[in-house]
Amino acid sequence: MLDSLEQEAEKRRSGEADEAQRRAERDEIYRMQLEPAMDALQAYLQRFMANLKIVAPRVALRHPIPGYGDVVAYLDHDYDLRTSKQTQAREIKLVSHATVASAECPSAVVRGSGKIKTVAALFQRHRLGGMLAPEKDPGGEVVAATFKAKGRIPLGLTASIDAASAQLKLGFANYDDFTTVGRVVPAAQVDEALFEEIGRYLLREPNSLLREDLPDNIRLHLKAKVQQQEIRRRWEARIETLQHEEVAMLRRRYTLAGRIAEAFGRLRRWRRPAG
Repeated sequence: MLDSLEQEAEKRRSGEADEAQRRAERDEIYRMQLEPAMDALQAYLQRFMANLKIVAPRVALRHPIPGYGDVVAYLDHDYDLRTSKQTQAREIKLVSHATVASAECPSAVVRGSGKIKTVAALFQRHRLGGMLAPEKDPGGEVVAATFKAKGRIPLGLTASIDAASAQLKLGFANYDDFTTVGRVVPAAQVDEALFEEIGRYLLREPNSLLREDLPDNIRLHLKAKVQQQEIRRRWEARIETLQHEEVAMLRRRYTLAGRIAEAFGRLRRWRRPAG
């Protein structure tokens, strides 16, 4: 038993020594590579936003909302750069907005209380306005409404480092979609080339910042899934169109004019001579 205890104690001492060595290596990477790289990234972003405020290129974002369509917005270039620093951690935030171009957004009529509530909840979640002309049934339930997006979309870039991971963590809010995406970058890859990729990404120019090399089988699976979703969306749109046409036909049929026309039709058939 004593031998077993000594072996276990030696194993744990060896593991603690290895972990202490790895921690020391991460601390050195943090001090010697990541902290200077964050200084360089901050300087790059300061130059970046200063020039964009002057040039103000027209950059469009297109974010889909299920049941509505694409929300079109343009970057405002109202950048605000914020930094925070602790003993072994540091963060940079670049905050801005995009203004929705209502004239370029669809004016979508949504029918059915369930669909209306769903679309309205998505608008509210993304801080958008634009529900117009609601139609209510005799019980006061909204059964149809027109949606036309308006408002501003908050955008954000977050770059952070810490000694525990010795990596750069990037996060981008509401640039690709109404969501936050990110990437973890090893210290050795944090350089001017990465900063340029970040700039291209923020201006929606071609870039490889978030691109990953996927195996062929996964890439084919994702492609097939996208195609299936597109087919499903087309069928749903077709079914909804047919439903609207059927409802319109029934409304026409049961209006006064529709009933009169139907009665005349029956009368003509009744008076038509046989043979």
